[in-house]
Amino acid sequence: RREPLALINLKKKNEETGEEELASRLDHCKAKATRHIFLIRHSQYNLDGRADKDRTLTPLGREQAELTGHRLASLGIKFDQIIHSSMTRATETTEIISKHLPGVKKISTDLLREGAPIEPDPPVSHWKPEAVQYYEDGARIEAAFRNFIHRADAKQEEDSYEIFVCHANVIRYIVCRALQFPPEGWLRLSLNNGSITHLVIRPNGRVALRTLGDTGFMPPDKITRT
Repeated sequence: RREPLALINLKKKNEETGEEELASRLDHCKAKATRHIFLIRHSQYNLDGRADKDRTLTPLGREQAELTGHRLASLGIKFDQIIHSSMTRATETTEIISKHLPGVKKISTDLLREGAPIEPDPPVSHWKPEAVQYYEDGARIEAAFRNFIHRADAKQEEDSYEIFVCHANVIRYIVCRALQFPPEGWLRLSLNNGSITHLVIRPNGRVALRTLGDTGFMPPDKITRT
């Protein structure tokens, strides 16, 4: 899903037509549409919950999700789908947001669950997961990046607008990877609950960051980061 040349089996190149045949096949593999990726961090949740099912949204978190849903609806965009983490706080955030976007299909995935993507540089003293967690979570979060963040399929004719509801660590890692920044710097970014991050992926593979962690649509007393 990257360079069109990588999608062609050069061993099957027609020796008689040569470069003309290659050019024709390259055109067939080139993306034509732009993908708009909206990465939403889940709303505030109950930090005291011991298991995932207990980490439900707080009353303020539900308000934040309503505000985020209203903001997305106000953009006047026809969204194609909502893909969300299977964790409780992301699922609940999705349910509230989707009320403002009727008819948009929802897809749950374990790939977008929260975790430790890669050891941060510089390190921080307040958060030091076991080394094994980086290997387990990192492989999964990298798989999420490769699976979801790429240029449009060559068969896609029109621009697409997709929402991903997940977690701060996942979003920060994805942003660094998409912009080709050192992924170890992911923890230097900060995201509010219910915030909107907008990535644009052009047909030629170029990526632009339109917004990072936007919560300007929320009243100041509704903004939180935990």
